[in-house]
Amino acid sequence: MKVLLRNPSREVDMNGPISVVKLLNRLEMSRQEVLVIQNGTLVPGDAMLAEDAIVEVRPVISGG
Repeated sequence: MKVLLRNPSREVDMNGPISVVKLLNRLEMSRQEVLVIQNGTLVPGDAMLAEDAIVEVRPVISGG
């Protein structure tokens, strides 16, 4: 699977299938700090990501 990370931008290859929670654990990221997006759709933490998935991980940004 291809994982596109933002801030800083980089690309990481990971073995799948894997759950979103396990992926973030391997990347040492907190579920509360990032959004996981696949095919333009937010992916819940309990979802499984396929071997051939392209996933984007973006930091959560808040403001007012």
